[in-house]
Amino acid sequence: MLRDNLNEALKEAMRARDMTTVGAVRLILAKLKEVDIAARTEANREGVADDRILSMLQGMIKQRNESVVLYEKGNRPELAEKEKAEIAVIERFLPKQMDEAAVAAAVAEAMASTGAKTVKDMGGVMAVLKGKYAGQMDFAKASAAVRKALVG
Repeated sequence: MLRDNLNEALKEAMRARDMTTVGAVRLILAKLKEVDIAARTEANREGVADDRILSMLQGMIKQRNESVVLYEKGNRPELAEKEKAEIAVIERFLPKQMDEAAVAAAVAEAMASTGAKTVKDMGGVMAVLKGKYAGQMDFAKASAAVRKALVG
């Protein structure tokens, strides 16, 4: 379904002559094709699932945020603005991000469901969060929240 939304967004952007959106969506589709090819096996000729696409989109946003920081340090504001525009386009395809209170509640729920007590249990908690909230939460922040809750 997300794949169809991406293709439709590309068509709409082309009709509207919105070259920023066209470029960003083409980048997303190119990355998606790479992910599809990497995940392809003899048994699975279909593309990856939406949760994997959401993770890919979050990774693309993370890369662009890192680039923005570097461009701003390098005194290249025009390139930083281009990256920010791409981030805005990519975010349109992600579900609404969870706020800190919702992240804390999700972490508490995941810890309760896995029975996590120590930092050694962190991987299980993160796996539950990634499976349930792909595309909805910043997992770097969630990881810090899980670590804080487990350490005490």
